[in-house]
Amino acid sequence: MACFRVLCVALFLSAFAFHSSTVNGSIIKSMYISWGAQHTAIEGDDLALVLDQSSGTGAQSKKTFLFGNIEMLIKFVPGNSAGTVTAYYLSSTGDKHDEIDFEFLGNSSGQPYTLHTNVYIQGVGNREQQFYPWFDPSADYHNYTIHWNKNAIVWYVDGIPLRVFRNYESKGIPYPSQQGMRVYTSLWNADEWATRGGLVKTDWNSAPFIARIRNFRPRACFWNGPVSISQCSLPSPANWWNTPAFNQLSAAKMGQMNWVRNNYMIYDYCKDTKRFNGVMPAECSLPQF
Repeated sequence: MACFRVLCVALFLSAFAFHSSTVNGSIIKSMYISWGAQHTAIEGDDLALVLDQSSGTGAQSKKTFLFGNIEMLIKFVPGNSAGTVTAYYLSSTGDKHDEIDFEFLGNSSGQPYTLHTNVYIQGVGNREQQFYPWFDPSADYHNYTIHWNKNAIVWYVDGIPLRVFRNYESKGIPYPSQQGMRVYTSLWNADEWATRGGLVKTDWNSAPFIARIRNFRPRACFWNGPVSISQCSLPSPANWWNTPAFNQLSAAKMGQMNWVRNNYMIYDYCKDTKRFNGVMPAECSLPQF
């Protein structure tokens, strides 16, 4: 009987590991072009996002996830990219959707991109933090990772953390933990607001604008309906992103993040008292790191 119990446990863990297995194939196996397909294509593990006056381009993951480690290599539009936005984000659907954003706002030649982050929970965002990159993101591919578990969301660039949004649901603060999300990427025209608040418009003489994606790697728990809320929250070997090692940034990672925030951060909603008329979001008074 004892052996039978051990076998049952082993079979259960094996089945659960399969449920949480890594999608680690090429982009063509993991994503599809959802709009703008007339002027772009996925070739193996490479995707070119193209924007011209007729259309931009968008792609999304075939799978839906709840918690995990999502990464992409991205090389952004070179030269004068003013008015363009390259987006990489996780999102559920509907008016009460959850969303975790990386957006990259183009700029005039010689000026830095703006790296924009945000979180939407039940359809409500207004949690923006922005940074200048410390490198030219159009010169080569760089790794952009969203690590999302039941404790916190961490945004990384080349393994360096930029931001943490911690789970304070126990204090009545919303957190994206109840809805599965797909991964999306797109390149589109947003010159009404993207560059200097819309003052700098897209120069269509520089079109087509092209951003390039490689190595989409969602090491994440597959969403299978409400049962996944508990399954994907378990700190099991299959759900390694939930294990205690990822509950807190290490001292070295904290040092890296402080360096970025001290030198390259340009906007933090938690410091914008004028915007919120002095009534700041509740999480702003709590430790995030």
